[in-house]
Amino acid sequence: MSAHSHEIEEGLAFLPKFDAAGLVTCVATDVVTGDVLMVAHMNDEALHKTIATGEAWYFSRSRNALWRKGETSGQTQRVVELRTDCDQDAVWLRVEQIGAACHTGRRSCFYREVEVEGDRAKLVFVDADRLFDPNAVYNK
Repeated sequence: MSAHSHEIEEGLAFLPKFDAAGLVTCVATDVVTGDVLMVAHMNDEALHKTIATGEAWYFSRSRNALWRKGETSGQTQRVVELRTDCDQDAVWLRVEQIGAACHTGRRSCFYREVEVEGDRAKLVFVDADRLFDPNAVYNK
């Protein structure tokens, strides 16, 4: 193990490893239930704003823009704990989710299960109740 690898994996310096696009993957889970709420990306600015404010900030690849979770919908995430993985190329936010995490109005973005029947896979809705109507929130 190189000195750099040792520092990344065993040291106490937070040295996030951003990908070629300048992003790091972020998993957000509910601090109470442990449920996975969403997977998103952060650039350096989003990560710094998250640390500075205690609120989740992300970088939208589709819009090529920084965004604070809940700025449009009111469905915010208060960060209780931020962790990084062993090689510091992903972060984990344990959050207090206010309302729904998903832009579809659902508590979690993971509201469909993959069922396998023989050699075919299909999606089945699970925990898919909407907490808000996305058309009413995002089409103002």
